[in-house]
Amino acid sequence: MSGEKKNATELITKGVLEKGASAAALTGISFITEPQRVFGANDRIRVGVCGLRGQGFAHIEEYARIPNVETVAVCDVDENIMNGRLADMDRMSLPIPKTYTDVRKLLEDSSLDVISVGTPNHWHCLMGIWALQAGKDVYIEKPCCHYLWEGRQLVRATKKYNRIVQHGTNNRSAGAVIEAIQKMREGLIGDVYLARGLCFNDRDTIGRAPEEPVPAGVNYDLWTGPSPLHPFTRNRFHYNWHWFWDTGNGDIGNQGAHQIDVARWGLGVKFPNKASAIGGHFMFDDDQETPNVVHATFEFNQPAGKPKILEFEVRHWITNQEAGLGSLGFGVAVPGFLGPPPRRNPRGPRRGRVPGSVGDIFYGSKGYLAISNEEFPSYRTWLGEEQERGPSGSREGNNWQNFIDCVRSRKKEEQNAPIEEGYISCALIHLANASYRLGRTLNFDPETEQAIGDDEANKLLRGTYRAPYVVPEEV
Repeated sequence: MSGEKKNATELITKGVLEKGASAAALTGISFITEPQRVFGANDRIRVGVCGLRGQGFAHIEEYARIPNVETVAVCDVDENIMNGRLADMDRMSLPIPKTYTDVRKLLEDSSLDVISVGTPNHWHCLMGIWALQAGKDVYIEKPCCHYLWEGRQLVRATKKYNRIVQHGTNNRSAGAVIEAIQKMREGLIGDVYLARGLCFNDRDTIGRAPEEPVPAGVNYDLWTGPSPLHPFTRNRFHYNWHWFWDTGNGDIGNQGAHQIDVARWGLGVKFPNKASAIGGHFMFDDDQETPNVVHATFEFNQPAGKPKILEFEVRHWITNQEAGLGSLGFGVAVPGFLGPPPRRNPRGPRRGRVPGSVGDIFYGSKGYLAISNEEFPSYRTWLGEEQERGPSGSREGNNWQNFIDCVRSRKKEEQNAPIEEGYISCALIHLANASYRLGRTLNFDPETEQAIGDDEANKLLRGTYRAPYVVPEEV
């Protein structure tokens, strides 16, 4: 482009903004105002991180470990969190970045090369698209989309603006997981026909929280963004937003996003033809809307191969273990499994009382293979009718390092977790949730990416947006 800055009026004229959206939604964002920067091996990559309370601060920590990468700008709607994280960065001897409350203002900063999105789910896609339109490469947390339709828009924008977009499914860069998938591709366990993703987490009740005034220092309108504006409660805010449909996707879209991605990857499939989910919110009388027990099944009818099945299960509270898989973040050593006890995750509500299972199990004609999705990834195998122990391995990796390497090289084919793959895995999450909420099986057309003959399902998959925070019809 010529370097001119398109204003919101021009974008509306060209149909970029959805009908009814405010021009203020994109005011101030520069749309590819300069040629794509080419990085030398020693050039510094400048990062802006959005969302600082939980996973977003993990982004800052990861970038700090990579040479010639610096977080130079941060954005959060809660100044209490912002001030705390700036103090954390000072204690880590990191340069203090510029600060923003509104992502649109951050995106005006032409010095930024990369935007890293660690906000709640309902903001992921819109921030990603805006960042692409502003000429940035993007690291976007899982799930990349709060609704199926907007994920497709994100993929289209990635292609249109020719940027590097990495999905936060970190297991795609884990050495042990890559090795395990390769072993299955080589036929170690034979014809793989079934994958099971397990998300058995020890989660307590969130209780009930009354409506109250918005806390001082919080821009609640910006936090709410594209979703409907509800009265403020503590349960609809930090972390517990996961358990409300307007902002989260339940545990299948939270922790389960990792496992459902590995399950689909290991099966070697794309979109399903059929999705069915049942479950409920059991045991607790609280504010949570999403189910805490879910059984989801996906059927894949491949034109050039045999049908395959993917099962996914969410459990809360007291549960057993399967295939030696320990529960993520408990710090519990599982006897007989590989690797050291995982480091406790300080950002989650897991209480460390009872180990469950978080990982994936693959079943084939010659045996089965289990992948532990702990912070130290491992896999092991059992072969033949006698289930003799087969190959195993433990090896970490770094999804952020892979992303930065590809930002430098501009080689999308070297991405471990490209957004195109992340979007397909997120489709399974949204299909399962839609099936659960409607109480019926969904038949899905992989070509049109629509539920077949089901307007209610397609409405859920499409989602709605609160102006001016609207995902554009044309990207």
